[in-house]
Amino acid sequence: MAVLSVWQRSFLVALPCLLAAGSVWADVLTVHPGESIAAAIAHARPGDVVRVERGTYHERLLIDKPLTLTGVDRPTISADKQGDTIRVTAEDVVIEGLIVRDSGDSLIDQNAGIYIRPGAHRAVVRNCDLTYNLFGIYIETVKDIKIDHNIITGKRDYPSARRGNGIQLYNTEGAQIIGNNISFVRDGIYVDVSHHAVFRNNRIHNARYGTHYMNSHNNVWEGNDSYHNRGGLALMMTRNQVVRNNRAWGNSDHGIMLRTIQDSVIEGNIVAGNTRGFFIYDAEYNVIRNNLIVDNAVGVHLAAGSYRNQVEGNDFISNRTQIKYVASRDVAWGVGGGNYWSNYVGWDRNGDGIGDVQYEANDLVDRLSWQHPMMKLLLASPAVQTLRLVSQQFPLLRAPSVVDSKPRMKPHHADWSPWLGRYFPHAN
Repeated sequence: MAVLSVWQRSFLVALPCLLAAGSVWADVLTVHPGESIAAAIAHARPGDVVRVERGTYHERLLIDKPLTLTGVDRPTISADKQGDTIRVTAEDVVIEGLIVRDSGDSLIDQNAGIYIRPGAHRAVVRNCDLTYNLFGIYIETVKDIKIDHNIITGKRDYPSARRGNGIQLYNTEGAQIIGNNISFVRDGIYVDVSHHAVFRNNRIHNARYGTHYMNSHNNVWEGNDSYHNRGGLALMMTRNQVVRNNRAWGNSDHGIMLRTIQDSVIEGNIVAGNTRGFFIYDAEYNVIRNNLIVDNAVGVHLAAGSYRNQVEGNDFISNRTQIKYVASRDVAWGVGGGNYWSNYVGWDRNGDGIGDVQYEANDLVDRLSWQHPMMKLLLASPAVQTLRLVSQQFPLLRAPSVVDSKPRMKPHHADWSPWLGRYFPHAN
């Protein structure tokens, strides 16, 4: 009887494991110009890699099994303006390194460059160019997808209402939308009924809304740039948001809209050169702190019972109107630490950095001019200036206002001046 060496015995013990592992090794199927990507996908097994060489492929693809579709030197896939360019129905699909273009233009069918269908969980789309599609990426009823460092441009020759959105999420959980550059679409990122997501370091410009967002909770918005849109971030009907270190500038209406939002933290954002920096409507129980609001026509438009918010540590600098507020009672801001107001004319006799006289954002003349716009023609008249002086001296004539009892004498943001003059391109 032959005696096996230690090495031979070890190999025979390991052989079944090696054979089992070999059965799950992924194959790489390479598609060359003139060949069919769809045929390669049909022949691929779950877990395989379909590798597409540089070229232009006129195909509409269905990915119905878990695999990786990867481009070499950025090949182009065109749907020739029919339907979806790529439709994903399987879990664990990765799409990377492609130019995906020319979807159809049916808003009813929601034609998209990449349509991630219900149940296609954990899909990844990264480092792709999606151009001249109705919707760039449409994501519906999935969990844990990742959309990472793509460039998305829409059908820019269409009027805004006929375009789709850059990235649209509906009924998703745990999405990560990171590092994308989105432009010339209807809304940059449209989010509905989607929770526990992260939106980070995206750039959105030349759209209607940078972000159009509702009925979605427990999400993080961080480090995004939204500029040269009608509106920057529009966060509506939501709670438990973290909105941190975003920059919204040069938008023709608002920088950041907080509408019907509760229990959220809005901090460290820069809103500059917008018609309205913040538009806060029906917002309660939020923390709004350490934001830079600079050179907007209106720094904050506050409306619809937006009480019980903690607002402190913000810098209001060179806004033509710092606060626009018409209501029946005062709103107290800066209770914990105060805000900086560049038009504050009080003094600090004890040198503690806090003004000795409270700041009131508006007076009776402001309120009358908002209610009766034609009155603005008389703002420089002696009669109106007398009315302003009298209203300050007699409490019965005082208008309810945003009141800061601890106005700070110096801004927190020392480097605010580069944000001056960042207006919407067509603004006067």
